[in-house]
Amino acid sequence: MTSQETFDRLVARFPGFELEYVEGKDPAVLVKAENLVELAQNLRDEEECDYCSSITGVDYPEHFEVVYHLYSMKKEGGPVILKVRAEREKPHVPSVTPIWRGANWQEREVWDLMGIRFDDHPDLRRVLLWEGYEGHPLRKDFPGPQDEYTFS
Repeated sequence: MTSQETFDRLVARFPGFELEYVEGKDPAVLVKAENLVELAQNLRDEEECDYCSSITGVDYPEHFEVVYHLYSMKKEGGPVILKVRAEREKPHVPSVTPIWRGANWQEREVWDLMGIRFDDHPDLRRVLLWEGYEGHPLRKDFPGPQDEYTFS
């Protein structure tokens, strides 16, 4: 199962989703947030992507991105990588916890450290930092002593 083959099947199944194939070292499928849950459900049920190994947040100057690495335990090959963009002001995407239970803690970690909300998450609260902690320390706009350090 290659990423391009999976992408082609998804485009055929969901012609109205405006999916984008992102080439590179690790090809990915860029999907809009409003289509994430339906696409993820299809990947689990039809493409047999039964394992969500990681969910990460990326902070770009113009937006945030949530990146999902999905695997099929029945099929061989690399991951299917999904990317979803979220706006910088009040970033949020739908939760995939109902599809992959293992997403629960990973979404909480992304929320805790990056400040990206996961709509309809069953228990979205901090997992590494304490309740009442202000801010999200992995965001590039998080105040800190960055100017004190120089890296060679």
